[in-house]
Amino acid sequence: MPGTPRARAREQTLGDITSIGRRHLGEVGAAALSLRAVARELGVVSSAVYRYVANRDELLTLLVVDAYTELGDEVDAAVEAAGTAAADRFRALTQAVRAWAVREPSRYALLYGSPVPGYAAPAERTTGEGTRVVTLLALIIDGAWRSGELDDTAEPVAPVLAPDLRAIRDQLSLAVPDRVIAATVQAWSALFGAVSFEVFGQYGPSTFADPAALFDLVVDRIAVQLGLRRLTHPAPAGSRRKDWRTPRTG
Repeated sequence: MPGTPRARAREQTLGDITSIGRRHLGEVGAAALSLRAVARELGVVSSAVYRYVANRDELLTLLVVDAYTELGDEVDAAVEAAGTAAADRFRALTQAVRAWAVREPSRYALLYGSPVPGYAAPAERTTGEGTRVVTLLALIIDGAWRSGELDDTAEPVAPVLAPDLRAIRDQLSLAVPDRVIAATVQAWSALFGAVSFEVFGQYGPSTFADPAALFDLVVDRIAVQLGLRRLTHPAPAGSRRKDWRTPRTG
């Protein structure tokens, strides 16, 4: 906590504004957020709120950072609790992403749904928190490569992608080759694609009676494509399956 009473009061007010903004986000959606409505619920005049949040875009940025931070914290905690086996850590990451998204659909939509008209998230404030999950995914796969828990099943990639893949490798200090980085990017998009389909109802209302079982299947297939080796430890608490297996290849 900040040291001075003034700083503590400011942090408390910003926390209250963020909390009210979260609720309004779920009730009216991102495009209809209003600082005046937040001020009314806070019990102050609009001009008082503007001392803390300059405009609607600033409120959206607060909510984006807040959502990314909470998602990242929950994923970090789940992966840490999963132990050291790469397959366990990968599964924990995927389940934590889905659990948060299903519980917080409006906040997930703010991060991964349709762009809010007229709003562009400032990279200097959102990139760090916004890339936590994919960075952790890349580090899990890199750790599996270093420890021999990853079979080299990835296909070669087009040379045109080499500079971009090299930049990712250098930025994160990865040991994996280009083809594994590309496979990790594919896994990332597949994971969030599956979550988005469920959260946004893209499968239809009655196509799958058990969305959690379908998600397990998708995760299993992603793991096979990545080359993650067979799980030898119990699945995370709350998992629908007692044993998660991905076959060895090669």
